[in-house]
Amino acid sequence: MPVSVTMPRLGESVTEGTVTRWLKQEGERVEADEPLLEVSTDKVDTEIPSPAAGVLTRIVVGEDETADVGSELAVIAGDGEDAGAAEPAPAAPAQQQPEPEPAAPTTPSTEKPVEQEQPAPQTAASSSDGVAVKMPALGESVTEGTVTRWLKQVGETVEVDEPLLEVSTDKVDTEIPSPVAGTVLEIKVQEDETADVGADLAIIGSADAKPAAPAPAPEAPKQEAPKQEAPKQEAPAPQQPAAPQIESKPAPDFGTGGESYADPAPEAEVAKDPSAAERNAEPAAPSPSREEVQGNGAGDAGYVTPLVRKLAAEKGVDLSSLTGTGVGGRIRKQDVLDAAEKAAAAKAAPAPAAAPQKAPAAKPATPAPSPLRGRTEKLTRTRATIARRMVESLQISAQLTTVVEVDVTKIAQLRNKAKADFLAKNGVKLSFLPFFALAAVEALRQHPVVNSSIDLEAGTVTYHDTEHLGIAVDTPKGLIVPVIKDAGDLNLAGLAKRIADVADRTRNNKIGPDEISGGTFTLTNTGSRGALFDTPIINQPQVGILGTGSVVKRAVVIDDPELGEIIVPRSMVYLALSYDHRIVDGADAARFLVTLKERLEGGHFEGDLGLA
Repeated sequence: MPVSVTMPRLGESVTEGTVTRWLKQEGERVEADEPLLEVSTDKVDTEIPSPAAGVLTRIVVGEDETADVGSELAVIAGDGEDAGAAEPAPAAPAQQQPEPEPAAPTTPSTEKPVEQEQPAPQTAASSSDGVAVKMPALGESVTEGTVTRWLKQVGETVEVDEPLLEVSTDKVDTEIPSPVAGTVLEIKVQEDETADVGADLAIIGSADAKPAAPAPAPEAPKQEAPKQEAPKQEAPAPQQPAAPQIESKPAPDFGTGGESYADPAPEAEVAKDPSAAERNAEPAAPSPSREEVQGNGAGDAGYVTPLVRKLAAEKGVDLSSLTGTGVGGRIRKQDVLDAAEKAAAAKAAPAPAAAPQKAPAAKPATPAPSPLRGRTEKLTRTRATIARRMVESLQISAQLTTVVEVDVTKIAQLRNKAKADFLAKNGVKLSFLPFFALAAVEALRQHPVVNSSIDLEAGTVTYHDTEHLGIAVDTPKGLIVPVIKDAGDLNLAGLAKRIADVADRTRNNKIGPDEISGGTFTLTNTGSRGALFDTPIINQPQVGILGTGSVVKRAVVIDDPELGEIIVPRSMVYLALSYDHRIVDGADAARFLVTLKERLEGGHFEGDLGLA
């Protein structure tokens, strides 16, 4: 009977998905659980496996088309209807229902023992006394995660709390530690695959079993197909011992997980002549076929996930030039990052020598254009989330911005005196940002209306008794705002260290999901790239966000007690406060900024820097 492929529910609140790529075309053969298509939602980009084996006879929803959850995407012909591929047709039933396999050997005793004994290692590996590593709940509303990288492979030992794998969600990328010490017996969710919260990711236990059996699973059904065509060839018992030899040889070679791309040709040869020489040569044959499928020929980069393709485009990496280190030769995210790092190092080496020899006028013409020029591609999950939340913030709140100019010359002088000792003592550089952060949390205590949140449905406003300061961090994935909890309890050095710590861990995907929520006020350093000021958008449900511009020296008129009005060079900065006019009035914003301005221009930070 034909099998319908439907749009799955990829998340609790997901109601539809967009087909981004069909991995199989009409008329092609597909095995059970083999990746069939890619689907993108507002939470995740993932592969959809085939629910059954057969031939893809009809594609209902084309690429870049959107379908509701539960709607039909394609039709796969059943075994009885697949006349063109009658031989491999029984593959899916044998793979999905391992129970009927022991009964099958009673009729064709020649080759059936291979099918009966090959699934045995799978059962032994999965049923061993191991501990299941499950997908944790990485956030309050997170229902699933994508495995981006396995830090340990099958057969390797791992200690308690040692990083085991990396997981990406729509909120955070983080490492998952091992819950126990032992040996990785089985990896259930491969890299770039998505799993629900609570799903098994791997099995950790003793090293008494090597889970190389998942690879022969597709092989066994394919061997079964030609053997079912010749059930009349009943062979005596002496051929049964040869079957375990066929099983034991391919198990180590196919254990890399490339079972979906196995070539059926060697299997037919083994069925015809189960000699020891051909059995020894059989493991080598599928390996080139998997490489061909992965795209090692004709400049084809092979199949890679949308996440890896997007990263390669951002880094300017040619996928066709890479050799994948992932499962079955698949190109992983780390392969792209390593290639980009090598390319950057190669460009940086000759740059110092070439720069003095060339005229400065020639430098603007040398940079190559960005590889993103002229491209149209799908939004990443992070970028789509940022876009949605920024629009929502403008729609649900009345936002406007007030700007003041602050003279930070005294702070600049203090930095020059103390920055060397500060770095040696605290291990972080002393920038202007900790001064702005300290002055901001002090001002929030005096003006709690800027450190509040409003609930119009309940008709209430909450004035927070703590200052949880969000710090906007620019990352390759987009703007992420980690939160420094209880920032009002920290001094200048404490804020400097915490800001450096959360910024570094955010850029390197080490920040935890609980550290990017719960903020009551946000600080964004827009001047880090030279901007004088901007009008930042409020991070809901907060009611205020402070943007700090670039500190620049310029001529300023000041009133000197002895000389009167004079023009002198001063270090100046613009501070822009965006606030929610539903609860914060213009006068409230002005009072907050004046308090901030007076604290910074006073420059009384000698005690914090050990200069008093």
